[in-house]
Amino acid sequence: MGAGKSAVGRQLAKLLHLDFVDSDEEIERRTGVDIAFIFEKEGEAGFRRREAAVIDELSQRQGIVLATGGGAILDPDSRSRLGARGFVVYLHASVGQQLERTNRGRERPLLQNRPREQVLAELMAVREPLYREVAHVVMETDSRGPKLVAQELARRLQEL
Repeated sequence: MGAGKSAVGRQLAKLLHLDFVDSDEEIERRTGVDIAFIFEKEGEAGFRRREAAVIDELSQRQGIVLATGGGAILDPDSRSRLGARGFVVYLHASVGQQLERTNRGRERPLLQNRPREQVLAELMAVREPLYREVAHVVMETDSRGPKLVAQELARRLQEL
């Protein structure tokens, strides 16, 4: 959360002349409601079921840059599909940087009812090993804008 998945993904897609798809935006488009509403009505488990189905479908597409929600990595099937079907980049941001970045912008249901720093630290502890397990590349994003990160990532991808 707050690592820059959507912002970097959009920039990277432009640089590589690919389509950009954000799984959260796709879920919102299909349901006609925002993620916060889905969390409110269906809980996190209901949202995660929707997310896994969308990721299964989107990860089968060719010629796209796909940004997933930060919790998508929790689903073993999604992890497996992403790792097998695409080139996975883990955008790493420290908890401090996440705090700064999540202060602005859209609603984040997981940060609504508890101290944000505590939640982000807990999420990092659970998710980071999973991100590193599936990632082909890890990119640090602290104190770096999306354009710079995308440019470096594009260079690294072209070297492969």
